Amino acid sequence: MQLQVSNSPFNQEQAELLNRLLPTLSETQKIWLTGYLTAAQAAGPIGVLAPKAGESALVQNTAPVSKEVTVLYGSQTGNAQSLAENAAKTLSEQGFQVTISSMNDYKPNQLKKEKNLLIVVSTHGEGTPPDNALSFYEFLHGRRAPKLDGLNFSVLSLGDSSYEFFCQTGKDFDGKLEELGGTRIFPRTDCDLDFDEPAAEWISGVITCLKEKQGDNAAPAGEVSAESAQPSAYSRTNPFRAEVLENINLNGRGSNKETRHLELSLEGSGLTYEPGDSLGIYPENDPVLVDLLLEKTGWDPESSVTINKQGDRLSLRNALLTHFEVTVLSKPLLEKLAGISDQSVLKELVSPGKEDQLKAYIEGRDLIDLIEDFGPWTVSAEEFVQNLRKMPARLYSIASSLTANPDEVHLTIGAVRYETHGRKRSGVCSILTAERLQPGDTLPVYIQKNQNFKLPENPDVPVIMVGPGTGIAPFRSFIQEREETGAGGKSWLFFGDQHFVTDFLYQTEWQKALENGSLTRMDVAFSRDTAEKVYVQHRMLEQSKELYAWIKEGAYVYICGDEKHMAHDVHSTLISIIENEGGMSRAAAEEVLAGMQQQKRYQRDVY
Repeated sequence: MQLQVSNSPFNQEQAELLNRLLPTLSETQKIWLTGYLTAAQAAGPIGVLAPKAGESALVQNTAPVSKEVTVLYGSQTGNAQSLAENAAKTLSEQGFQVTISSMNDYKPNQLKKEKNLLIVVSTHGEGTPPDNALSFYEFLHGRRAPKLDGLNFSVLSLGDSSYEFFCQTGKDFDGKLEELGGTRIFPRTDCDLDFDEPAAEWISGVITCLKEKQGDNAAPAGEVSAESAQPSAYSRTNPFRAEVLENINLNGRGSNKETRHLELSLEGSGLTYEPGDSLGIYPENDPVLVDLLLEKTGWDPESSVTINKQGDRLSLRNALLTHFEVTVLSKPLLEKLAGISDQSVLKELVSPGKEDQLKAYIEGRDLIDLIEDFGPWTVSAEEFVQNLRKMPARLYSIASSLTANPDEVHLTIGAVRYETHGRKRSGVCSILTAERLQPGDTLPVYIQKNQNFKLPENPDVPVIMVGPGTGIAPFRSFIQEREETGAGGKSWLFFGDQHFVTDFLYQTEWQKALENGSLTRMDVAFSRDTAEKVYVQHRMLEQSKELYAWIKEGAYVYICGDEKHMAHDVHSTLISIIENEGGMSRAAAEEVLAGMQQQKRYQRDVY
């Protein structure tokens, strides 16, 4: 967006100077400049970084900074954990004494002793902390939180800008640490799904600030990425082209659903995974949708556009097919596009006070809707696409055991189709797999490790698994693994879907597992086969006494699937079972389940 006299408080000469300067700045420089100007405004003359009483936009005191650094992470899918681990590694290489911990494993009474604290945290669902950050989050926002006047801190926040409460958990931690007296050593960095670059600049900036406070003028740290050290050269930023071996519809004829079972070859990749991990896929947009978008804009499909900061270029059509997201609208996107639009209606929609109208507009619409509603667009294709978000990967729970299926990875993907605002819509990756992907084709993939959804280390411990619909995927992996390794612990699976005849996913496999003993028990709920809808939580309540007995024996409980409804209902049902069968209050039952979560006996992979 170009600064102009008409859209800024600057005169013509100032606007021209800034327009020449701003495009040359790195993200780190922009972040530093923001904090510098904030502090300078509070202090008086530019160049004096002294805050008003109680303010701590950046580190202002001149006391030496300790070499000890604690890195805490809250992670649901593994991204925040990987970033934290790599940040800790980079800090250690720069001479710092680093302690790293999941928030779930961190003792809160240690907090008041910390000198330098780095928080790396994702935002889960509608602005809530990830499961392994909940206890620390509640402590910090509770009455027992200590004063932190001697603490230096910085926050790296992960999120998805298509959600209303983008990076909310990180914002909450950042604000609370400052409120408790902490000093922000480097400004909070909020990362969208394409987080590698801003995350690298954040840790580089943090290390530079820490070294400056120590009087160490050595060169700043090199880049840190989200990739955990692994023998394979393939990763999130360098995906492997996996060949499709099988692509089968699991649902029977007449089903309301289409669920694809996908088998991919990992041969030659060096990639490994464990039960509970996920596979990331970089999909392509539907060519029909892209061609319609080009038709609406009138742009030349073969014109060349820049796709990244390195200056790489593709034809416009290929860029829209493979590189840019076009099916999701977000507040940041509309704000950017309003800056290059001549339409006052769009500018009005993103103005302060119009949040409810903006949210209502975004819901269920895509880039084609926006182009139609706020055209004509007089800017070039090059200028327009620079505002689009990079196509994010889609994560799917792995539905196979590598031990049972060497050099292969299996997925269970539900095809997403719906209609809104007078047009049929579909999921980008799910419809790619359902309609356009054939055996012999390849997909760019990577392994996403998830240490927060793992089988017990002791194979004799019982496991209870709740996975309706495609939530069944990781439990296929669990049972395959336990069969291959000869695990002795009992296993109990709850599965649900619409109809027994058409929607019993992997039915013959579960029957064989029950016969050979790798699965001890299975309870099913088919909601559309009875007059009154029956779901997995109803089956759990029917088996309340035995379920509680398993929990008392030390069983691990796993939930996978829909977060908004199913996971919430199952969570509430578990509390009710513990409350009623344990003869305790609701509050006490909630504490028991929270304790299980703390002990990693209650794990969730929800989306």
